[in-house]
Amino acid sequence: MLTAETTRPRAFRARHWLAVMGPGLLVMLADTDAGSIITAAQSGAQWGYKLLALQLILIPVLYVVQELTLRLGLVTGRGHGELIRERFGRGWAWLSVSTLMVACIGAIVTQLSGMAGVGALFGVPAWLTMVVVVALILTMVWTGSYRSIERIAIVFGLFELAFVFVAWRAAPQAPQIAAELTQIPLANPKYLYLVAANLGAVIMPWMIFYQQSAVLDKHLDVSDLKVSRIDTAIGAVITQLVMAAVLIATGATIHRTQANASLNTVEQIAHAITPFLGDAVGRVVFAAGMTGAAVVATIVVCLTAAWGVGEVAGYKRSLEDHPLEAPWFYGIFSVCLIAGGVLVASGVNLVNLSVAVEVMNALLLPIVLGFLYLLGLKALPDPYRLKGVYAWLVGAIVVVTAGFGVYAGLTGAIAGG
Repeated sequence: MLTAETTRPRAFRARHWLAVMGPGLLVMLADTDAGSIITAAQSGAQWGYKLLALQLILIPVLYVVQELTLRLGLVTGRGHGELIRERFGRGWAWLSVSTLMVACIGAIVTQLSGMAGVGALFGVPAWLTMVVVVALILTMVWTGSYRSIERIAIVFGLFELAFVFVAWRAAPQAPQIAAELTQIPLANPKYLYLVAANLGAVIMPWMIFYQQSAVLDKHLDVSDLKVSRIDTAIGAVITQLVMAAVLIATGATIHRTQANASLNTVEQIAHAITPFLGDAVGRVVFAAGMTGAAVVATIVVCLTAAWGVGEVAGYKRSLEDHPLEAPWFYGIFSVCLIAGGVLVASGVNLVNLSVAVEVMNALLLPIVLGFLYLLGLKALPDPYRLKGVYAWLVGAIVVVTAGFGVYAGLTGAIAGG
């Protein structure tokens, strides 16, 4: 018979797990952002299920990268930019942060464009959508703590699971999926371009900076490593489940009726993959998924930019600080968000921009993953350092992922995407 004495440790463990979990799940939900969803939709529309296997292969790759990231943060108590500055010098740190800012700027524009596209589904002009979204996010971040912002962002992010429902209702045919899984046209530059886009949509520079900074802002340490690994693994599965669901939905609808169709707007994607739900319900379900993806990613990317620059420049950078105590941190966050909103309100081609941004992320992988791997070898104490067979395995993953991302991106871009 259980007593209060025997149940107390179990209850404590449950509370501890809930307190620690969050950064891994949040960064993974942000990974399936508006640009990633559009890339997956374009992949399914143009190539059916031929890129589905890649989504599954990337689950362990994504976990390995982000597990090393959180290990560096929890064990060293330093952000990614800080560690690069300490180990390799300020010049290399600024180079790394420069690649981060390029990735963040592209990501912010694609997230806000995704929300503008959702607004257009309901007849709301882009400028009004931007005013509302920017104002709400600024209010949330300027007045909330890290934990409150994390909880709100995760709730928004879970709306992405709406795409799993959409994929199920699209009624994909299992024999067709199985047949196309083995049809891999690696000699086709257009296929390689979308391979690179999918690599860049899953492994993004800002994810590494964000998770390493987030575990510190949440005051986690090395004792939380086990739970943080589980948090990250769950997130890796969920984010790729959403990517696969979007690809399956467009593969079962657009590709089946308009093979090799090219999508140009968010509205086209929504109208193409949700007709079996009815116009009103379809728009609401699609809007929920896209909004959840875009909101959580916007918050995460803007925070990453502010944290990343702060780690190299040395200014105060915590959501636990009042805006008057950390003006540069809140200022950079706000400038990134507002500038993105202004640019989107002026009008951009979301689909083309989103795919191009993901390809750009793939081209940046050698720098991003290279620094991560070197830090795993040099910055960690012996019990946590990359070594032995696992170090060779991680090194192989880094070389293959970064190398193939650059090769596929350049080949596809030279051939015209």
